[in-house]
Amino acid sequence: MIALTLAEIAAITGGELHLAAGDTQETVVSGDVDTDSRNIGPGGIFVAKPGDVTDGHLFIPAAIAGGAALAIVERRADDPVTQIVVPDVVLAIADLARDVVARVRTGGRLRVIGITGSNGKTTTKNMLREILREEGETVAPVASYNNAVGAPLTMLKVTESTEFLICELGADAPGQIARLAGLVDPDVGVVLMVGLSHAGGFGGIEHTKLAKQELVEAIPPGGTAVLNADDHRVADMANAAAQRSVNVRWFGETGSAHVRATDIDVSASGTVSHLVVDGEEHTLRLRVLGAHHVKNAQAALTAALAVGVSPERAIAALERIELAERWRMQVMGSERVRIINDAYNASPDAMQAALRTLAQITGEGERMVAVLGAMSELGERDVEEHAKIGLLAVRLRIPRIVVVGKDARPLYLSAIAEGSWNDEAVFFETADEAYDYLMGELRDGDRVLVKSSNAAGLRLLGDRLGESFS
Repeated sequence: MIALTLAEIAAITGGELHLAAGDTQETVVSGDVDTDSRNIGPGGIFVAKPGDVTDGHLFIPAAIAGGAALAIVERRADDPVTQIVVPDVVLAIADLARDVVARVRTGGRLRVIGITGSNGKTTTKNMLREILREEGETVAPVASYNNAVGAPLTMLKVTESTEFLICELGADAPGQIARLAGLVDPDVGVVLMVGLSHAGGFGGIEHTKLAKQELVEAIPPGGTAVLNADDHRVADMANAAAQRSVNVRWFGETGSAHVRATDIDVSASGTVSHLVVDGEEHTLRLRVLGAHHVKNAQAALTAALAVGVSPERAIAALERIELAERWRMQVMGSERVRIINDAYNASPDAMQAALRTLAQITGEGERMVAVLGAMSELGERDVEEHAKIGLLAVRLRIPRIVVVGKDARPLYLSAIAEGSWNDEAVFFETADEAYDYLMGELRDGDRVLVKSSNAAGLRLLGDRLGESFS
């Protein structure tokens, strides 16, 4: 974080300052801000956030041991560290993030890019980070730091020399993206797609669209909205951009896109596509598996162009990426038995894309195996959407479908009803049971997809399989 005095931080957060021995109101703090005491180093600021399982106030001693210079708390603790007591620590770090970004923007060249969408946010963020870090100091979230806590913590990492801040903006209810984007007033806003992810929280896909559109509505006049021309709900957001005098740059497969992809070829070694960038032709050779990642790469490229990066430099950076993120189309195992661990997140769109990728990369003489778990937060469409995935798996002629967890049972029942027989589809209550089965079932030439939402925990099953066949 930029250097601020204790008095300034107290004023920004609206908190009550309690000084420890040796500190004054003019004492300067500039360490990292975090809610995890394990991440606190010398001069750090520890945010004691109450949680559902535990309470951050209990970890103030651990933060002090790590070198914390300040604790932002909701109640004063009997620990020897300066504390700022606020009514709500989550709102306090949001206020602090807003102020810090505004100060850096005033004195420097900082440009802010926000990214949202039902799928692909983290992959697109990582791709854009790899492009921009070649151009200047870049701050981007770790993992999926995209909520009311993670997004401000990322924003607070900017310094006076930061040139690019990438904000991944997630939400499971209306208004959340507006609040997060409102902290930074992004110069560029990227909307990837509108799908059924978190549909239960939004109350339907049209409400999801309005929630994602909040990012476009947060872009100041003269800024740029980067929109998916192939998703009609995203394309409709151009109207909101026009009302705010915001420029629109398109990506997709349609002829009108500023960054257009054609001739996409997916293989076990990566994904190759032909790109037309503002009328100029390029070839993109991604090492990341899956046709759907071409769309993420297009979005990152379009955003990079909006902040002045050349197409050649951006494409070269994209081609250097070997892994989008751990547990996202992560290739494991060996040539004998290849494991594709894609079990960090799952929506109906992402599940379909992963299954189609499995079919595309499995060659003659090789066997497809799909290990599938539940998709989370689908609300009233839960059974219907799981059933559709079972139907697709059978229609793709996947000869071994392994379904794990009771929440995914509708997927298994659908596969059976569609015509999967002779144990082509099997069901297990637990990942351990599935692991034992797979260790006896998998054979040379198998190409195994492990796919589920994070909550289903199959990413760890994918890790175990990857290690067993490495």
